[in-house]
Formats: sequence, structure tokens, C-alpha cells
Amino acid sequence: MWRSDGAVILTSSDRALQDDVIRALADAPYRASADWRRRGLADPDRLERYARFLARHFYYERIVQFFKYSRSLARVTARAPEVVLEGDGFAVLLPSVVLGSRETAQAVARLVVAHVAATRAPIPYLGDLLRYEEAMMLVEAGPRVWRETAKGEGGNGKGEPPQTVEGTVLLDLQYDLPAVLPQLLQPWTELPRAPEVPTQLLVARSPHGRVAVARSDAGIAAVVQLADGKRTLEQLAAGAGLPVGQLEATLQGLVELGAVRFSTGS
Repeated sequence: MWRSDGAVILTSSDRALQDDVIRALADAPYRASADWRRRGLADPDRLERYARFLARHFYYERIVQFFKYSRSLARVTARAPEVVLEGDGFAVLLPSVVLGSRETAQAVARLVVAHVAATRAPIPYLGDLLRYEEAMMLVEAGPRVWRETAKGEGGNGKGEPPQTVEGTVLLDLQYDLPAVLPQLLQPWTELPRAPEVPTQLLVARSPHGRVAVARSDAGIAAVVQLADGKRTLEQLAAGAGLPVGQLEATLQGLVELGAVRFSTGS
């Protein structure tokens, strides 16, 4: 099961056994449990070293992906986001890490936000940017499988109550971040500026794990907040202050984004 360098080799044809080893590598609390330890499937020290290597690699990739704008600003802030993975804060998290979970993503994102926010660089929109990047990382985390239905996840809304997908986030920002984000990833010598315009963004994830961001408004926000899988279209339209026809178009866009799905009942 182990190479000389400590890497795991899964050679068993028993799928359940393989799944158990993979779970132990990804789930630190399970790895420390009596249920796992009594099985004696792997050397505990080697397993722990490899699991911690995987955790750092896993969250390095996500920090690079979701905090890429903060990485671009590191020339000004002198604070590269991924540095937190080598710090004491992440080491303290390791005994509770569950790869891909929303709880661990939130804990890691908070470390990054605190690290970057401690800069003395005068970047007016840095607070908004960190909230945006943290939201992206949180929305991406968590279970990805939604129940398939004959009508598809999008549905057509025929009497089915729409429901906001768990993890969908509405962000109220002081600055118009979408106007400056592309500039941050381009070559620049002078810090790009963001218009100081109140902006609301909707962050959601498709069933296949694609994170998307769209501008929101009062109508969209009301729909997202009120869609609980119980209100009918008529009730939702009344609560959101939208004509039913406009509501249907709004819902279709939200379904495509991954923010809303139609309830399938029990």
C-alpha cells in the first residue's frame, strides 16, 4: 500500500477498502477516529504526512484560483495569499481539515483574508475584494451532486416551487469590483482604480461545480431571499414585487447560473 517515499498505492480490488483509505486521507477527524485506527490499514505516521501534503496542495490550488486578484496585488501589499499554508494558523487547522468541505474552506479563507487585510498598503477596495474572493472559495466548496429529475435541474417552473440553492451568496459592495478585476490581471504599474459605486453581486455554483458571478438588483435579491421551495410563483412574485412574467424570466436566469432550482417534492 505504501511506496518507499510514503505515497499511497491502492492495489486492493475491494472498492469499499479503497474508499475508506481515500476518506482517511481527506478527512482528518475520521483519520483520528477509533473506527479508522482499529482497522490498521496503513502506517499512521506515513498516512498523516501524506494527508497533510494533500491538504496543503488542495488548498494551495484553491487559494491560487480564488484569491488570484490578491496575488496580483501582492506587489503592493507584500502579502501573497498562499503564504498562510506554511503558517501556524493552517497547522492548527490540520487536525480538523476535511478536504472540499465548506467548513474547512471557510476556515482557510479566513486565514487568507486576515493575512492580506493586515497590509498597510492604501487600497480602498481591498475589503470588498477580499469579501468577493472569500465568497468565491466558499461557494465552490461543499457537495456537488444534486438529485437528477426527469425534468432536469432547471425545470420549467410548472407549479414547482423554486428554491435557492444552498451556498448561494449575495454580496453588497461599496465599489464596482467587476470594473476593476480584469485590470488587476493585466500588466500594470499604477494600482488600478475601482469606481466607488454601490454594487450587488450574486455568486453561485452550477451542479458541476462551476462558480459564476452576476450583477444583482433588488428584484433578483428578493427572489433569492424568498425562494424557499414552498412559495408558489404567484406568492414569490408578490413578495418580490415583480410581474409573474418578469419573475419567470428572472428565475430562468438564476437556474442557469446555479442559484435557484425547482423543488421536486418528496
